[in-house]
Amino acid sequence: MQVNSLERMRDGMKLNQEQVSKEIGIDRSYYSKIENGLTPSVKVAKRLAEFYGFHWSLFFESSSAINAQKSDTA
Repeated sequence: MQVNSLERMRDGMKLNQEQVSKEIGIDRSYYSKIENGLTPSVKVAKRLAEFYGFHWSLFFESSSAINAQKSDTA
């Protein structure tokens, strides 16, 4: 998932980080880190995906691709 995707979705809903983090049950600081590129836990990924309306596995696609590429070159 692209780093600024969550921010764009949140802005499109006219919400701030505090509102989203309260809605999904996490600290605002953790949500901020996710918006800035931290990969969330599966549990949080599922909550965010449900809130925004996309499949939770999108959080892990680029990580998987990078890990697969690293193991191909090893």
